[in-house]
Amino acid sequence: MNQTIFHLAFPVSDIARAKVYYVDGLGCIPGRENHHALVLNLYGHQLVAHLTKEPLTPQRGIYPRHFGLIFTSEADWKYLLTRAQQQQLLFREKPKHRFVNSPLEHRTFFLEDPFYNLMEFKYYFHPEAIFGSAEYAEIGDTHSQ
Repeated sequence: MNQTIFHLAFPVSDIARAKVYYVDGLGCIPGRENHHALVLNLYGHQLVAHLTKEPLTPQRGIYPRHFGLIFTSEADWKYLLTRAQQQQLLFREKPKHRFVNSPLEHRTFFLEDPFYNLMEFKYYFHPEAIFGSAEYAEIGDTHSQ
């Protein structure tokens, strides 16, 4: 394996419900599972849903905590968007087109799982904006903070 893989662990209150959401809804490939945790493959990255007895509460806004993917193909971004719509997943933020006609231009949408975990999925028109374009200060949606 030559590629570095991202790993993220997150809380859930029901492993079976998490499996339905992430596998049937989002399209993750299931891996190892027991009554405390579920390993998921999300586009080649490892997510691990861990059972918690702590109360899970929603965030007021999309910031500061969320996770997600940046697609390198707009077709892949659109595919996941269509899947999420067809599966009737909860959109925390509807699809939008940010920073139109600028080097930071991208498409994005946010989903919220049944455990209040927020996920953002993006596609940048100019890949250099993913990490670069430091001369610009715009990040995210200022009105959502």
